[in-house]
Amino acid sequence: MSDKQEFTFQTEIKQLLNILSHSLYQNREIAIRELISNASDSLNKLRHIQLSEEQYRDDVPLQITLEPDKDAKVLVIRDSGIGLTHDELVQNLGTIAHSGSKEFLRSIAAKEKPEGSPDLSLIGQFGVGFYSAFMLAEKVEVVTRSYRETHGWRWESDGTGRFTITAVEGDVPRGAQIRLHLKEEMEEFTEPERLKFIIRKYSTFVPHAIKLADETLNEQKPIWVEPKTQVTAEQYEGFYQWLTHHSEEKPLWHMHLSTDSPIQFHSILYCPPSNFELLGFGQIQHGVNLCAKRVLVQDDSQDLLPDYLRFLYGVVDSADLPLNVSRETLQDHKLLPKLKKVLTKKVLDHLADLSQEQPETFKTFATQFGSILRTGIGSDFENRERIAKLMRFHSTFSSGESSLLTGGLEANAPTPSVSLDDYLKRAPEGQSQIYYLSGPNLDAMQKHPHLEIFRKRNLEVLFLDDAIDEYALIQLRSYEGKDVMSIDGADVKFPESTNPADDPDAKKAPANFTRVVELFRGALDDKVSDVKESSRLTDSPCCLINPRSHMSSRLQQVLGQTIREFEQTKRVMEVNPHAALVERLCALSANSDNDEFIRDCGRQLYANAQILDGLIPDVEDTTSRSLRFMEELARSKSAIVV
Repeated sequence: MSDKQEFTFQTEIKQLLNILSHSLYQNREIAIRELISNASDSLNKLRHIQLSEEQYRDDVPLQITLEPDKDAKVLVIRDSGIGLTHDELVQNLGTIAHSGSKEFLRSIAAKEKPEGSPDLSLIGQFGVGFYSAFMLAEKVEVVTRSYRETHGWRWESDGTGRFTITAVEGDVPRGAQIRLHLKEEMEEFTEPERLKFIIRKYSTFVPHAIKLADETLNEQKPIWVEPKTQVTAEQYEGFYQWLTHHSEEKPLWHMHLSTDSPIQFHSILYCPPSNFELLGFGQIQHGVNLCAKRVLVQDDSQDLLPDYLRFLYGVVDSADLPLNVSRETLQDHKLLPKLKKVLTKKVLDHLADLSQEQPETFKTFATQFGSILRTGIGSDFENRERIAKLMRFHSTFSSGESSLLTGGLEANAPTPSVSLDDYLKRAPEGQSQIYYLSGPNLDAMQKHPHLEIFRKRNLEVLFLDDAIDEYALIQLRSYEGKDVMSIDGADVKFPESTNPADDPDAKKAPANFTRVVELFRGALDDKVSDVKESSRLTDSPCCLINPRSHMSSRLQQVLGQTIREFEQTKRVMEVNPHAALVERLCALSANSDNDEFIRDCGRQLYANAQILDGLIPDVEDTTSRSLRFMEELARSKSAIVV
């Protein structure tokens, strides 16, 4: 055995230790993560050696042990792995060749941090995790014995530029003990609860037992790396509850993915049973945990899935990612966009399968999370048709043929169930547009005058009671070659196959209809772009037509309330010449004394049409005019009792 030997760190290592020991970086717990990961790597290597070389097999359990000593302010991290020889201690802990420290220093030199503080979460990406021990310790000892030797060695340094290596007499167990003599302000790392938190946050899925006293801290198994056929429903449910901290809750559905191309990863994703955003809790930000070789790299990552899938929980584990990269580096990593692309497509394909194979589960999903999912149409061009396939609507056909003929959707309407594919399957020959009506609620929409011509032609119309639905469809623009069109638009086209037969007895507009139209036009000159005869109404006296066909008037109003520069287009008022009220006004127009009354009727019809569209008319004018009409009607009534 040799006496104590003293060595000098290479210049780069000196720089590194100085940065670590004086760092202002706050997340010092990553030092524990790094040392645990190193210990796990050592155990993995020994397991491989023992499988291939029988002479190195023994009964010593492959595990990691934490031994905190609060009184002495020492934390020991012990493993039973391959250990280190004298030369390996010099090479791995004292020279640049094996650690990658030079690249680490170059990276932090290129980064600008406040007050000179480097981003030390880059540790591990460059193989310098061991040196993170000096973030916590004023002195570090490594007592180790290689599996190839019968004696041990002690490596020791205070991080000031030198280290010593001494032979250790007596029995030294195989593996390594990292003894951290903690700095004054680092005593928290001898607290058992603090250590448990760190292990469960970063190292829960390390493949070897991590012990603290008699307790195993990582009993939750990484089931995502197991074949699907070997994972039970109870295990899936238990992992979801561990992940979400909802001990009594069952997920709505889960996905278990393993793929090698275009990037290798294992993953489990869960959908919760309910959407807390619907309860007014604000936008949820679950995120998915990113692991590299079962070690947590980033919790609640917002970079693995698009925002419209933010409600999912889960874990993604990829050995292709550099271990323990920082959040900042993670966002720019060239493999992340590939991961995100694959995961997103897999989730959307799973939902498409779910809609066919488990319609009741999908119905619950659509009710809870459809409002979030559909926002992806405007942000994810590549997947917008996939998302569109998953949207569900009410329609004039969704309650059966009776609803089409009677205008009857029940007040307590069922869950939206009509997909765009369902809609197109029912479309008649020659239909080139997908028709929709936007309104404040189903009850108002089912009574809307615009539906009259569609009922007459037996054409299905989708009901949109949320402005976000319409915004999504406008972003989609077309689906399967069919333009998406609001039925209050001027460019609505009807398929020729639904044209009504010529009626030789069709009524002509009554006498003086042109005069009534002119009076309406004069009364509404500042509110509408034109007033003209309608060919789409059968019963209602009037409706408002929007020249901006791809955006309903209701959505224009919503945008006008949120975007100061947005200008709403004036609409065209179409008048049904055969409505009872209009026919009576035509008769009254023969006497010019009735002109102002007819103008008032035009103004009130316009206000009524606005209300049917879910818009707010001029409140003062409308109420005063209604009062005047009631007064005139009351005067026409007789008080004489017959």
